[in-house]
Amino acid sequence: MIYKEHTLIRKGEIPEKAFEELVKFASYEENYKYLDVTRGGTALRLKNYVGTIVTKDGTTIEILPKIYGSEADATSTKQTLLKMLKTLKKSPFKNINKASLQTANTNIFEIFITMFLEELAILVKKGIKADYLESADNLYFLKGKIKLNKQISHNLLHKEKFFVEFDEYTTNRIENRLIKTTLNKLYHVSTSTKNQQRLREFIFMFDDTDISHDIKSDFQKCKKDRSMLHYQVTMQWCSIFLNNHSFSLYIGNDVAYALLFDMNLLFEPYVAHFFKKTYSNRKVKTQDRQYKLVESHNLFQLKPDIVMDKNIVLDTKWKLINKESKNYDLSQPDLYQMYAYGKNILLRMSIWFILKQKIFNPLWILRWHMMRV
Repeated sequence: MIYKEHTLIRKGEIPEKAFEELVKFASYEENYKYLDVTRGGTALRLKNYVGTIVTKDGTTIEILPKIYGSEADATSTKQTLLKMLKTLKKSPFKNINKASLQTANTNIFEIFITMFLEELAILVKKGIKADYLESADNLYFLKGKIKLNKQISHNLLHKEKFFVEFDEYTTNRIENRLIKTTLNKLYHVSTSTKNQQRLREFIFMFDDTDISHDIKSDFQKCKKDRSMLHYQVTMQWCSIFLNNHSFSLYIGNDVAYALLFDMNLLFEPYVAHFFKKTYSNRKVKTQDRQYKLVESHNLFQLKPDIVMDKNIVLDTKWKLINKESKNYDLSQPDLYQMYAYGKNILLRMSIWFILKQKIFNPLWILRWHMMRV
């Protein structure tokens, strides 16, 4: 079921059990930023997060950005969302290809699973890494070295056994455990027959590998040397699916899965990418940290979204203009922020709001130089 950000999910539009799960999900204060209960409990209002939520009964809710001019075209909106994800740094989304964009009529979550499986297939072709891991066991034959204290405590009455410590060459290393854990998790939430079949095949390949019981700790122990470069993208996917380094940490276990992205954080790199690509002959810097609000005392860090040629300041905001509302729903702090940038960085003000009603109209974007004050 597809919804746009800032819209309502009304009771009766989705299965009753799924609606109840989402109400419980929204009851946590930490989850208010995603959705909240409204209209006396008969509806849920979505916020400015997009992505997907899978409830325990298998209902999949897709939340897409509200883009001006494409209200009825879910496929093109989904393609735009994937393009925006592609501009995120240090994420597996940068490898989104044309094939992924062409399958945008598929559930977003299943697209992500497919992309993860494609990366995992590349990893398997290059070789699943094995390593020597220290093991200890009580065996009927001598292997490695005897642990004398353990031998006495365990085998005083069993002279035929040896409590030994040895190095074993195995694929049961931390990185593979995280992959196995991801595969198991996705197998239980995927609704695609094709993806489920491929997940089963990969789970079989990792049959001798355990699952991770401490995800956060295991990610910290992952090796990042040159021998593990072909694991990098797959591990990024695992990090997202296992909610360790996810873009949206949520509270509770009232839904089976949720992968949500803040549109403000998505929009900023997308616009920066556009300017770097369009104005490749100009110097474009993002999140420039060289300026201070009070330069004389080096106080209060300024961090403009985009600075072009040291004389143009740009700020990106994912906003929807409401002509019926006071001040068009533009916030005063946003204007103050840009005034501070212009006053302190350039000694003149350059106000530029990139609003989502127009961002996909390149001709309008190219008028930025006319907006300087």
